[in-house]
Amino acid sequence: MSAETMFRRLASQGQDDTLGGRIWRARDALQLTQEDLACHLGLPDATVASWEGDRDEPQSKSLFQLAGVLGVSPAWLIAGIGAGPDEGDCEVPERMQGGTAGGPSLSTLQRELERLRRQHATTAAAIERLEATLAQIGAGKTRPW
Repeated sequence: MSAETMFRRLASQGQDDTLGGRIWRARDALQLTQEDLACHLGLPDATVASWEGDRDEPQSKSLFQLAGVLGVSPAWLIAGIGAGPDEGDCEVPERMQGGTAGGPSLSTLQRELERLRRQHATTAAAIERLEATLAQIGAGKTRPW
């Protein structure tokens, strides 16, 4: 897309279609409060309010985190290029569903704990096999190649 086309597209989108407006629109599509979003980003509530009010802009690191949490591309946040939250499959990420104060629900945490326990057991078994192989190589019982 040429710069001229992009500027025409941006100009035709109206005054309310700013970076702050797109942050608000994506947050609203996920049914998050400013406080929820700030919590997920590890930032003060006032920072998100300032972005949405177009009084400040996120730094590049925060912009990429913001895009990830909101489920949109950084290009859409910056310039409205690409699909917005209401133009595609915008679902609330599981990590943001059903909890208190914007956190995950108890059942989500329990499932994650079980997944990590299984992963831990698999990793422990792999470590034991590797240690046994290394011990055999060290004792001269097995060739390393």
